[in-house]
Amino acid sequence: MNVLTDFENLTVEVGEDRIATVTVDRPEVLNALNDRTIAEIDRCFSGIADAPLEGEGAIAVVILTGAGEKAFVAGADIKELASQGPDEARERARAGQRALARIENCGRPVIAAINGFALGGGLELALACHLRYVSNKARLGLPEVSLGIIPGYGGTQRLQRVVGRGRAMQLVLTGEMLGAGEAVAHGLANGVSPPEELMDTVRKVAATIASRGPVALRLALDAMLRGGDVSLPEGLAIEADLFGLVSATEDMKEGMTAFFEKRNASFKGR
Repeated sequence: MNVLTDFENLTVEVGEDRIATVTVDRPEVLNALNDRTIAEIDRCFSGIADAPLEGEGAIAVVILTGAGEKAFVAGADIKELASQGPDEARERARAGQRALARIENCGRPVIAAINGFALGGGLELALACHLRYVSNKARLGLPEVSLGIIPGYGGTQRLQRVVGRGRAMQLVLTGEMLGAGEAVAHGLANGVSPPEELMDTVRKVAATIASRGPVALRLALDAMLRGGDVSLPEGLAIEADLFGLVSATEDMKEGMTAFFEKRNASFKGR
């Protein structure tokens, strides 16, 4: 079984430009995250992490979006949550956290194209991506407290790392939603576009990233993700180690040579 096929609730397309588009495809329920969808996300991004950086089947960048015009992902599947007990809830949260960690740590830049509602688990899904672009009709928030629960797929942790603790506290404790402009103003989104232009905007960003050195991209992500959760001296040590590692690659030599020869680099991912 191909790990990037045979999904019920996801579609995956990988272009010759090495850009993969992963779509949560449950538009009839606004792409709500049920247990099956979470398991498929886990398997999908495990497969992406194992894909080559160059050559046949290569993946350099991933775009993550939702099917239809109304929602990126409107939240978790309330029908499943309504009947859960404490043990089941804990295991469901851990499964969701594992799946979203696969996104964050897949070794490729992942860009969320937020085309509508990104609420609860949907915003948590977007927060696991490295960049977020929104339609001007998007609405983002963590409304779990209005249902008598709390975010369980990493929202309480990732949101404060993105927008700061004070703003994250307000969003989590009130459950209020942000519009697209507010999301950009608070650093939750990297840019906003009209709905019909969103995917073109995101694809242009993805193409720019895909033209860069693939090993350098992987190591830059590693440096920022690992360094962001430790002290500055520890983060600087991580950066220096990875700077040394990337300097041993063929891609580094090609990048430098192309610079001096005033041409575009032809990276090989090694």
